[in-house]
Amino acid sequence: MHVVVDLTKCQGYAQCAFLAPSAFQIQGDEALVYDPEPGEEQQERVRRAAAACPVQAIQIDRLATQDMPPVRIRDGASRIVVVGASLAGLRAAEALREEGYTGALTLIDDEPYGPYDRPPLSKQALSGRIRPDGTGLPRRPDLDAQWRLGVRATGLDLALRRVQLGDGTSVPFDRLLIATGVRARPWPDPVEAALDGMFVLRTRDDAVRLQHHLTPGGDLPRPGRVLVVGAGFTGSEVASTCRQLGLDVTVAEAAGTPLAGALGGLVGGIAADIQREHGVDLRCGVTVERIDGDGTRVRRAHLSDGTALDVDVVVAALGGIRNVEWLASSGLAVGPWGVACDAGCRAFDVNGVVTDDIFVAGDVARSPNAMFGYQFLALEHWANAVSQAEVAAHNMVSDESERWPHLHMPQFWSLQFGTNIKSVGVPTFADEVAVTQGSVAERRFTAVYGYKGRITGAVTFNQAKWLPFYRHLIEQAAPFPPAFPAVDRPDDILPVPADVPSRTLLARDATVVVTGHRPTTVRSA
Repeated sequence: MHVVVDLTKCQGYAQCAFLAPSAFQIQGDEALVYDPEPGEEQQERVRRAAAACPVQAIQIDRLATQDMPPVRIRDGASRIVVVGASLAGLRAAEALREEGYTGALTLIDDEPYGPYDRPPLSKQALSGRIRPDGTGLPRRPDLDAQWRLGVRATGLDLALRRVQLGDGTSVPFDRLLIATGVRARPWPDPVEAALDGMFVLRTRDDAVRLQHHLTPGGDLPRPGRVLVVGAGFTGSEVASTCRQLGLDVTVAEAAGTPLAGALGGLVGGIAADIQREHGVDLRCGVTVERIDGDGTRVRRAHLSDGTALDVDVVVAALGGIRNVEWLASSGLAVGPWGVACDAGCRAFDVNGVVTDDIFVAGDVARSPNAMFGYQFLALEHWANAVSQAEVAAHNMVSDESERWPHLHMPQFWSLQFGTNIKSVGVPTFADEVAVTQGSVAERRFTAVYGYKGRITGAVTFNQAKWLPFYRHLIEQAAPFPPAFPAVDRPDDILPVPADVPSRTLLARDATVVVTGHRPTTVRSA
């Protein structure tokens, strides 16, 4: 049995923790952690927990596709290729079969493993609670697809309709879905990056290597100090897990606060206080100028504030790079923000003309959003990958009159230092922010973001149950600051500047960025 929980839906009601306590636990006030591969003795309890979940956030192995009426895509096309076999690619492939598509289906990915869930890698997997290779995604047993794993896509020939692969072969297609996602931004100095003890964290292999160095035992000593470079979500979660393991942690962040690129300076300042309360040596406004080694291993880090640290492990959490290099000569509109597509997930070419047979989904997609002036959004969110994949799959096999728009509201979650952080909308598309419910001092509050007098986003710390309410306000473009009476409302709601950082930092740290109206934009700053 494989289990995955859509934690953007989960509201911490904890029925699953009561029904299957060996598989599901609540950390802090409302954050859920779970076992993605429960043992046989737990499986009946897990099924009951999935059925009882009030928001139906728990997914287990999918049943075989029922007797769907077969569909034929226009022009008699019968070959669909998906490049990228992670969350978006898998969900699109399953949705194609659920739509009734019976033609040839090929999934290509440069990793040698089947689709797996990435969010647990910086949390349960890194702490040793679960195995990094135990995060496989639930999937249908009858997908009937050809898997080309461990081989990289190196080019796209639109005229010949072929995907070129790193092993010298190519795969023909009639419809193509690009779902290549992002990779971790590497440490900029290749000599330093090659030192033993230097890590990034994005893939299953990354998690295996890093956990081996962090967890006591085996052939390595317990690390003396861990340096995390970058306090975005990945960096903050790694720091949290290291503190959970009892390790000394220093975090170096170029911005004024952690999470500034995603939440702005005010809420980022609260996140900074939480890190320090949990024993993190947090250095903001600081960069790492040089890493010294003893020839093979990391030994010392030199910071821009003039200090030096003896370190055994360095984790570079410098954000992601969208995997678009293989499309550089394809004629598609690609750039640092990803592959531009319309609201129906059809890719644009370099002239701004929409293509008919090339679709995009997941972290690599950049698509217009009606709630933000039809500007293009670049998103790195779990729920968006699922939603966009399903829309793309439907539209690949549907006539023009039956196609769907992708209208997903951005939303994300993070668990760090026992705090459940959730967001809806685009907090960084704002000029002001105000705490509208709860108590910052108690680390249980809701912050609402506004732009030119309208609500554009909301973030909760251990108050996730309120997010659907604020989502509705964002969809309505409700006035900011909100003037309605609410439970646990402060005496005064005082808007302050959101303190959103420069576009350069947004390009590195933000998981959702508003990137303008031009599909052919090729610059990030």
